[in-house]
Amino acid sequence: MHLVQFELANGERRVGVVEGQQVHEVKGASTLRELALAAIKAGVGLERWVQGRGLGTAHDYAQLLDNLRILPPLDHPDPAHMLISGTGLTHLGSASARDKMHQADETAMTDTMRIFKWGVEGGKPAAGEAGVQPEWFYKGDGSIVVRPGQAFPLPVFADDGGEEPELAGLYVIGQDRKPYRLGFVLGNEFSDHVMERKNYLYLAHSKLRACSYGPELRVGALPSHLAGASRVVRGGEVLWQQEFLTGEANMCHSLENLEYHHFKYSQFLRPGDVHVHFFGTATLSFAAGVRAQPGDRFEIHLPEFGAPLVNGLEVVQALFEPGAVGTL
Repeated sequence: MHLVQFELANGERRVGVVEGQQVHEVKGASTLRELALAAIKAGVGLERWVQGRGLGTAHDYAQLLDNLRILPPLDHPDPAHMLISGTGLTHLGSASARDKMHQADETAMTDTMRIFKWGVEGGKPAAGEAGVQPEWFYKGDGSIVVRPGQAFPLPVFADDGGEEPELAGLYVIGQDRKPYRLGFVLGNEFSDHVMERKNYLYLAHSKLRACSYGPELRVGALPSHLAGASRVVRGGEVLWQQEFLTGEANMCHSLENLEYHHFKYSQFLRPGDVHVHFFGTATLSFAAGVRAQPGDRFEIHLPEFGAPLVNGLEVVQALFEPGAVGTL
């Protein structure tokens, strides 16, 4: 089952089930978060809960996408109660590009390669056990999320703005302080790779950018091997394209291990909160020498996730200038 959130022409919100070229409204559902919390309270799986609600009016999916009325598949009415985070160096082959950015001494093992090696050796523990912890980073709250089809804001202070095609897990925290995974989405984690390359300690700064995910939430188990494509389009022509591999067969960490090392922190278990957690990638146009420009379009596609995730890029002015802190 694939779920979306969307807006009607009058601005009202709906949750829908994607079936071919149509999106069918889930009866009585305006947000996926409310739907999920009700399913948790009832002790029923999300797919079964949706089926129990029944489906109503059908809408043309392509038209919803073209009109930018498809919303991120999960959000929170208060963006401060939505945490965007992620893990890096989780995919086989992901260390190569990162190591080239961070390596100063070719004869020594970098911190990048060291953490990657730890993941290969201990990132897939037995079920119910904790493996080695991955690299973890904070991206922001719900205010940084860009809906599918919209452009990423590139701050004037940024050194770069490049795509990161990834899978992400969507979670709601139940009243029992337990995280519940609703499913998986395509994501573009979007980072400043030039800034990160200056010094790996700038990684935290480089991640404080916008992100996008969707347009569809895939409910249920995830195939172990997923192969799609990531591309950068400039002036209507494909500037760069590469195969995008993900799923646990292409990772050095299990999803369960990545989830454990995020939700083991009690501050992330506040009832009603929403979490979007990116699982990492091994595919970057930046590693191939591509520098994204305003007007470029990023396209990420995995057949198992339905419609591709598409976003543009545009420069925006900073909201804050040097020396502008007020005093009281």
